[in-house]
Amino acid sequence: MTILDGKKVSNDIKNEIKTEVDAIKAKGERVPHLAAVIVGDDGASLTYVGSKVRACERVGFESTMVRLPYTTSEIELLRKIDELNNNDDIDGFIIQLPLPPQIDTQKVLMAVDPSKDVDGFHPENFGKMALDMSTFIPATPFGILELLERYKVNTKGKYTVVIGRSHIVGRPMSILMSRKGWPGNSTVTLTHSNTQNISEITIQADIVISALGVPNFLKADMVKEGVVVIDVGITRVADDSHPKGYVITGDVDFKNVSKKASFITPVPGGVGPMTIAMLLKNTLLARTQRRNA
Repeated sequence: MTILDGKKVSNDIKNEIKTEVDAIKAKGERVPHLAAVIVGDDGASLTYVGSKVRACERVGFESTMVRLPYTTSEIELLRKIDELNNNDDIDGFIIQLPLPPQIDTQKVLMAVDPSKDVDGFHPENFGKMALDMSTFIPATPFGILELLERYKVNTKGKYTVVIGRSHIVGRPMSILMSRKGWPGNSTVTLTHSNTQNISEITIQADIVISALGVPNFLKADMVKEGVVVIDVGITRVADDSHPKGYVITGDVDFKNVSKKASFITPVPGGVGPMTIAMLLKNTLLARTQRRNA
């Protein structure tokens, strides 16, 4: 059994990006600039955006955090997005989700200039991804592909089962794993909360990608020997014995499933660290595309 170490791979990617940024600086050119918009004071969102800012500092990017109050109206947020779209100093930006209830999330994501949509959520970019065109791949799916590639996990002709159909992970992964190329060329079944007898499907899978958000959902009796398991789930589970009062738990019963797996991602330290690394990679791509436009 091989651990797919997202922490190590993400550090490797950040080091590679830093080398590219150092070369940009040496030429006297402007370095990539990533902005993040956060509405409100959600603790998890602030922590996540803060880690993105620190990652930018590490690789030499410029970064801007735009903090707006929870009471911000949809019109005010759309006005701020328009400013970022028209700011030539910013290569890419993200809108931290979730947004307050008075704001239409889909309308906001649609307002982001696709050429600056480094989260890969705009329908234009999602459509290009589905058509195998060059575009921004959403950061978490991009990170999963990178892990599979760097650990040389064979996906060609394999049977992949994706658990979860979100537009952020599940649906894009089902598209990407069936695309021509590598990682890809597998036969994919997309399952979700309404799928009947799901264990009868997962037991046949060569690769299982779980993004359901249900702690310890995937048990050892649901997978076959030699399975590749990608655990995207990150859930806080109350634990009075832990100093923080909780533990981070994935979708997979790691202790028991890992005994049958050929490759498996841990939680934490698997897919999670890859997300920010791939966001940086998308921002570097955005800068390159904007310079060549």
